[in-house]
Amino acid sequence: MSERFTGSFTQQEPIPEAGIEAALKVLRHGRLHRYNTAPDEIAETALLEEEFAAFTGAKYCLAVASGGYAIGCALRAIGTGPGDRVLTNAFTLAPVPGAIAAVGAAPAFVETTEDLTIDLGDLAAKLAGAKALVLSHMRGHICDMDRLMALCDAAGVPVIEDCAHTMGAAWRQTPSGRHGIAGCYSTQTYKHMNSGEGGLLVSDDPDLMARATILSGSYMLYTRHRAAPGPEAFEKVKYVTPNVSGRMDNLRAAILRPQLADLPAQCARWNALYRVLEAGLADTPGLRLIPRPAEEHYVASSFQFLLPGWSGDRVRTLIARAAARGVELKWFGHAEPTGFTSRHDSWRYAKAQSLPNTDRILAGLIDMRLPLTFSTDDAALIVRIIRAEVLTVHGGAAGPVESVPAAD
Repeated sequence: MSERFTGSFTQQEPIPEAGIEAALKVLRHGRLHRYNTAPDEIAETALLEEEFAAFTGAKYCLAVASGGYAIGCALRAIGTGPGDRVLTNAFTLAPVPGAIAAVGAAPAFVETTEDLTIDLGDLAAKLAGAKALVLSHMRGHICDMDRLMALCDAAGVPVIEDCAHTMGAAWRQTPSGRHGIAGCYSTQTYKHMNSGEGGLLVSDDPDLMARATILSGSYMLYTRHRAAPGPEAFEKVKYVTPNVSGRMDNLRAAILRPQLADLPAQCARWNALYRVLEAGLADTPGLRLIPRPAEEHYVASSFQFLLPGWSGDRVRTLIARAAARGVELKWFGHAEPTGFTSRHDSWRYAKAQSLPNTDRILAGLIDMRLPLTFSTDDAALIVRIIRAEVLTVHGGAAGPVESVPAAD
């Protein structure tokens, strides 16, 4: 009888006990708003900002409502506005172009390589006249950051890093989010720290962070931030920067602080799962793995592979057969958005753009979550199922299977 996986691809680990206790403390005193503090009390949100700045090596950190808000806040803080052309990866998720469009700017997409990173040749051709690059380290794949920053610096284009999938990752020992003018992180449930929703913005630029703090809804309480620039930076911007409220609250910050302390150990656990999948699927006919450069220190909370040259019907057959055995695969080649998965031609608030290389790659791109509720034995079972079904479908011996929709 065929093996079947019975775990959940959407079930996360419980919040650690230290986070639950910290959350209960906040709930018991009721001071959830970050600026509602007792005399001599330091808000949980201010402490989280201080600790995350230290974790990344940044001078400043701002805790906000979501990763998407962090991107939009950074764009506003550098003066992005209506009609500005902002570059971003063609292979990303909807909140990235959404943040660009939300400030009135025009998303301009850059092609994707077969390593799932931004195409630096296409980027070089499109830099002229761009207001900024929002660089998405999509699904945790980091491009050659030295080459990218050299290109952008030469063109005078600031880089805002979307690090939703690379919290704890690095390129040549420099943490993800610390190459450009700002780094934006997510603490949504499926990311590396879980507060349901939430985001963090880091930078060494005092003017950017003063504007971002006012934008986030600090009113004139910015002196309560412990990981912010000094009062002199706020004097220049406090009367001319609009309030676009998007603060993080003390409850979410309290949940996150213990998770930040555990993050290095959690990253090692994700990578152990990833390595089981990578080793087990190596040399599978019809399947191409994504190489990881030696300069990249990745955090693999998901797994991707390519099915080069496969027809859409064969890909759909593989997804259905894997789902029937309990393995939920997502496909970026779907013509219509499915759950969290969409592609550039789904974002019709952006001008339609010709991206033939990206379209070819997405047509065979398979994506899978790796929650830490999985063990390495689970990963080994998933490998056996995927490998068997790829071999069956690739070899042309697959019979029809009733389609089973994947979870979001």
